Amino acid sequence: MIPQVYKEVIDLGDGRQITLETGKLAKQAHGSVVVQSGKCMLLCTVVSNYKQSDVDFLPLTVDYREKFAASGRYPGGFFKREARPSDGEVLTMRLVDRVLRPLFPKDYHAETQVMIQLMSHDEDVMPDAMAGLAASAAIQLSDFPFECAISEVRVGRVNGEFIINPTRAQLDESDIDMVIGASADSVMMVEGEMDEISEEEMVEAIKFAHEAIKIQCAAQIKLAEAFGKKEVREYDPEREDEELAKKIHDMAYDKVYAVAKAGSSKKERGSAFAEIKEEIVATFSEEELEDFGDLVSKYYAKAEKAAVRDLTLNEGLRLDGRKTTDIRPIWCEVDYLPSTHGSSIFTRGETQALATVTLGTSREANQIDMPSYEGEETFYLHYNFPPFSTGEARPIRGTSRREIGHGNLAQRALKGMIPDDCPYTVRVVSEVLESNGSSSMATVCSGTMALMDAGVQLKKPVSGIAMGLISDADSGKYAVLSDILGDEDHLGDMDFKVTGTADGITACQMDIKVKGLSYEILVNALKQAADGRLHILGKLTETIANPNADVKAHAPKMVTKTIPGEYIGALIGPGGKVIQELQKETGTTIVINEDPVTEEGNVEILGTNQEGIDAVLAKIDSITFKPAVGSVYEVKVVKMLDFGAVVEYMEAPGNEVLLHVSELAWERTENVSDVVNMGDVFDVKYFGIDSRTRKEKVSRKALLPRPPRPEGDKPRGDRPKGDRKPRPGKKEN
Repeated sequence: MIPQVYKEVIDLGDGRQITLETGKLAKQAHGSVVVQSGKCMLLCTVVSNYKQSDVDFLPLTVDYREKFAASGRYPGGFFKREARPSDGEVLTMRLVDRVLRPLFPKDYHAETQVMIQLMSHDEDVMPDAMAGLAASAAIQLSDFPFECAISEVRVGRVNGEFIINPTRAQLDESDIDMVIGASADSVMMVEGEMDEISEEEMVEAIKFAHEAIKIQCAAQIKLAEAFGKKEVREYDPEREDEELAKKIHDMAYDKVYAVAKAGSSKKERGSAFAEIKEEIVATFSEEELEDFGDLVSKYYAKAEKAAVRDLTLNEGLRLDGRKTTDIRPIWCEVDYLPSTHGSSIFTRGETQALATVTLGTSREANQIDMPSYEGEETFYLHYNFPPFSTGEARPIRGTSRREIGHGNLAQRALKGMIPDDCPYTVRVVSEVLESNGSSSMATVCSGTMALMDAGVQLKKPVSGIAMGLISDADSGKYAVLSDILGDEDHLGDMDFKVTGTADGITACQMDIKVKGLSYEILVNALKQAADGRLHILGKLTETIANPNADVKAHAPKMVTKTIPGEYIGALIGPGGKVIQELQKETGTTIVINEDPVTEEGNVEILGTNQEGIDAVLAKIDSITFKPAVGSVYEVKVVKMLDFGAVVEYMEAPGNEVLLHVSELAWERTENVSDVVNMGDVFDVKYFGIDSRTRKEKVSRKALLPRPPRPEGDKPRGDRPKGDRKPRPGKKEN
């Protein structure tokens, strides 16, 4: 028997709908929902253990997977099974996690899993835009302690008109690609890329998205009420002791405030704070620490955070002595690594990123193979964050989700500035060598300089900055912090990263922690970020003002050439013999891609030696050489035959044609060698395909003066019929 199914429909306002359905699938999960738009269907399930974990944080796992069966495809590779998540799936997990995590109670530590699966794919629906909606809807159907419904939408803009959850085709024409996460009353997360838009345009896009999110939140609540809203589960809250909290606050606040105001370095400051904490801990007996030692650490951290925030709000000072708008000292260098195709160092305060650039052919493009999207990237950026960058020693277990997310942000910041006619596949790698502040924004800056050092003709240089916000709702005070420190990253009410050129924003990532942040404060924060970006951009252009005119001497040069499709096979040769020998002889890499529309061959020639590249071009010209009827060409005799000479076009070596003995000279030629010999060079005229022999015809004699006729010899047409001599062997009548 099919169980009762509950549905809610969300109207997107342009004929499209999103349906929320529960009651049919995965009923043993604590909450499950199917979200459908068109033929796209996501199944989201949520489960949270009833027993608290023995940790001091929320062990939340958000998992998003796309099943290949959803688009009627097999997984690639030897084992035909979905395995580790792709970068695209990881990025979707991060988008959902960042909005959900702050809405669980701070003392809720039960193991919690949110699993979202793409079960059916629609080419016109991008499933990642509905993942946040699916997660929140499933949680609303559970008994989890969760603050309020949220949702996420993608917003694009085509021809000046904003669109909610655009199709991939619409997104290709859009100058904005942003995902916004919010509750009904507060924007919480923004991430995306833009085509150099203004701060005001960005805020307008956020407002537009928020209106759509309000409708989606209302639909979730309505579905939960129809299904039967569950009572929120009870759990063991963390122990609290207000008297102890006040005691530690009074002991720590003034001392922390004084250290924070001293404007010391990260190491000095860390040592001073550690000493204050040790002094406080020393005032308690071993029995007391065994009883409530965890509370001492907790309340000290709260006192430290309060003191640092108050210092900034009251005096406009920060931990390292800067004012709110100050940027830390910056130094840069390019061409640091002698063997790379491009390199740079960007150092801002205690944050340092070393970027390298590698240039290659389309064969090196990054292949994307997901059920919801197949394609390739000819520009991509990888970001590495080793533990030594923060003075730590910890295990390295593959690429982390954080590294994937930060690398993607920097890639989105820069990719719009790669020219459309760039012939190379470009890979940028950022190695973070020091970190106390935003290493992703340092990556953007070092990546810009490394690209220009490599000779990639960037449209415009890009810089990035990480900002913070500290606000006090009671007093109405707020402070926007430019170029935040690592210690400032967690104590603020908003952390946001903004990248752009001198003319506008190219990418952003925001996490907003305060409820009901006004758009006025948001605009002011973005304006201050623009000032910081331009300051940093000035430092970059002092180091390297424009892209180098050419690639480095040891870097590969790239030449592209288009050939008719009929010649692709000749260039490749039987079993690849021609192209392989050509690459070996010239020291080049040759890649041929056939255009599926025009069926032409796009040939990429990559090499460090210009002579080798020129030799490949000459060979291609030879293979694709097609003489024009009536034209004259210089040829060289390469073979002697009884009935003529084989000649080679001088401008197309290897391209040969037969010069028949009858076309050597006007006089009767008994022996070919009487007129030409091996190695002779002369001109011939091309007549096209001979209608009688069906072969190409060239003539030497056509370019020679025609000898005069013997005296008394008449042209054949002028001879009287009786003057004609009988053919040999034929009797006269």
